[in-house]
Amino acid sequence: MEFQHLTTLRKIHPAWQLLRADNGPLIISFLYREFIVPNARTLSQSDLEAKLEDELFRLREQLGEEAFPKAAAHYLNDWTQNDKGWLRKFYPPGQDEAHFDLTPATEKAILWLESLTSRVFVGTESRLRTVFELLRQIVSGSDDDVETRIADLEKQKADLEKQIARLRAGEIDMLDDTALKDRFQQMNMLARSLLGDFREVEHNFRMLDRKVREQIATWEGRKGELLEKIFGEREAIEDTDQGRSFRAFWEFIMSPDRQEEFTDLIEKVLAMEPIKALGPDPRLSRIHFDWLMAGETTQRTVARLSQQLRRFLEDQTFLENRRIIQIFQHIEALAVKVHDRPPTDKAFMSIDEPGAAAVDMPMERPLFKPVIRPRIESVIQLGDGSDIDTAALFDQIIIDKELLRSQIRRLLQQETQTTLATVVEHYPLQQGLSELIAYLVIAGADERTVFDEDRQETITWQEAPEKWRCARIPRIIFNR
Repeated sequence: MEFQHLTTLRKIHPAWQLLRADNGPLIISFLYREFIVPNARTLSQSDLEAKLEDELFRLREQLGEEAFPKAAAHYLNDWTQNDKGWLRKFYPPGQDEAHFDLTPATEKAILWLESLTSRVFVGTESRLRTVFELLRQIVSGSDDDVETRIADLEKQKADLEKQIARLRAGEIDMLDDTALKDRFQQMNMLARSLLGDFREVEHNFRMLDRKVREQIATWEGRKGELLEKIFGEREAIEDTDQGRSFRAFWEFIMSPDRQEEFTDLIEKVLAMEPIKALGPDPRLSRIHFDWLMAGETTQRTVARLSQQLRRFLEDQTFLENRRIIQIFQHIEALAVKVHDRPPTDKAFMSIDEPGAAAVDMPMERPLFKPVIRPRIESVIQLGDGSDIDTAALFDQIIIDKELLRSQIRRLLQQETQTTLATVVEHYPLQQGLSELIAYLVIAGADERTVFDEDRQETITWQEAPEKWRCARIPRIIFNR
């Protein structure tokens, strides 16, 4: 935190520029209401323009027509410029309409301003207990002395046995209303800050993707050298503390058992009377689904980086083949040009002496084989008048996708999420592989569906009375 460093940050950092902007109150209040409050990941351009127009109309009625004279589209485009960087404008795959998302710097500025507002209740006990618990985990997790760790576990075991004995004796320690509010406030703050962490991780991978594209566009060396450099940078990011922490979090949250446990816990907490008195945001009950969507967006950014590398290899192969053809065409053109008047200089053309001459013996060549011409009958034979079974022409398989969607919705009415294996267990496949592919098409078209590539599931179906088939696919999780 030196003077020169802070001076530079004041000039170039988007968060500091946002706090200094003349229209800062408009920008921050609008983005806070549209992105932070509803935990929205992205918004389409048409929706965001319409909401901003309504906000500008309301402010002009209060402050006068000259308060904000420009159109909503102009403001949005201005906020996405490189010299500001408060919004990110991009086109999702397969869509022709632009979408907007907050940048990590903007979210940090908004959350910092939110922390400046006075709170009715400020809890400190839960944070102190969290600090002590983290210290215990750090010390015990880094201690390689087996006896020390066993002694620590024995101490925890003794404490648990004392608590069990007190419960059996009828002594129940209950948290009072203040302790409940304290812990809920701490949990709420941590849960919301996780979404900001996702944006920052995605931003890092997106910057790597941009750097890769720039390197590909200007690279003139060998493909192997570029790929080695790119993969080294990607592994460097994934092996950082932030990358390893994100990977561990993703594996933890993708567990269906963890998701069900979190849903059950958050529902019980929100039903408590002291928590209801705080007026919690009802969207908090679905915060883990927001984590899943944010994490999936980050995973797709990494997938686009792999697609970019594959496209680079395909393009490079095409360009190299095209260059070889151009060289041959150039040689042919020169040969035609000097055909009638060949040069007399002996140094007209030179060929490097080959390292090893290929020996091709005449008797090793295969014998000539005449081409076998197919025999085509010009006379059409008439049938003998017997009936031909044409049922196979009309026995077509038709998959009712709406029926499959209704089966998924029926299970989601009972649970907040379900897997494809569970759906098939309740509603066995009637049309075999065709029906399974239809389920995959439905899952791919639903943005709420999560594909867990790290886990595999086996789908089985009966093809004949004594014949079964199975297919191994990634775990597919449908969300309500």
